[in-house]
Amino acid sequence: MQGGSENFHRRPVPSSHFYQAIYAEIEEIGWEHLLRLEEDLSTICFRVRDKKERVHAVEMILPRDYPQSAPSVAADVPYACEPQWPKGSRLKDAMKQFLEHLEDLQGFWSVLEEVDRDLWVLEPRQESHAASFRQICLGDGCQILLYIDAKNPRSKPECRFLGPDWLTDDLRKSWKKNSRRWANDKPFVENLGALLGMELPGPPGAPSTDCEQDECGICYVHFLPSDGTLGTSTGTAVDYTCENPSCRKSFHVVCLRDWLRSITTTRQSFDVLFGKCPYCSEPVAVKLHDVG
Repeated sequence: MQGGSENFHRRPVPSSHFYQAIYAEIEEIGWEHLLRLEEDLSTICFRVRDKKERVHAVEMILPRDYPQSAPSVAADVPYACEPQWPKGSRLKDAMKQFLEHLEDLQGFWSVLEEVDRDLWVLEPRQESHAASFRQICLGDGCQILLYIDAKNPRSKPECRFLGPDWLTDDLRKSWKKNSRRWANDKPFVENLGALLGMELPGPPGAPSTDCEQDECGICYVHFLPSDGTLGTSTGTAVDYTCENPSCRKSFHVVCLRDWLRSITTTRQSFDVLFGKCPYCSEPVAVKLHDVG
């Protein structure tokens, strides 16, 4: 958005006739819905509510040849609304199609609200109508990352298990074994529990250490196993923290080192690996060998 604004600011000043025409089209939608109007009329932002009273901000970005070409519609939704624009169309027509787009997404948001209400959701931390994933705590240091199909939200989601293999192997086996038990007409959370073969933990009512955010952002446990397989790293707690103040994600050095080795953009200088944080992409650096 910021990169494109410079181009809009360089466009010719609209004529008085164009201003009058756009004001008339805003009037058709209702001035009470207007959030923001750029001085050069390049962008108009409205606020609307869907049938479940969720509030949505929608930007309509007008091309230079508007109304011959359709406005671009930008909003916090999982997939774009691309309005049909026959000759003679107006902003109210684009808004009508956006409201229909919101209606198509009601089932998707209802599923996400069910998950957020009934399960222990770790990510995303900030509410977003566009986010189609949920990272859920399963207990015992295990988590599941769900990718929910916005166009078919009650179908079986794609998933990824997070945590040590010795804890997640049984969950993967249960998911595969019970996959045919998924029924689109059943509640999403009920289906999820049936596939995993377990009662899923609900939202924490009090602070708990089971899925604390100081666990390693790669292996998702606080302490590495104490069976001697990791040499000097055996049994260690998280010992590296991203320096980005807005991230501060914790890792085991050994986990971050292995992750950086798997990324093609990682650079090595002497005995130090340089790369990017898996979460915020800010620079990180770890030694190739443990000190001592």
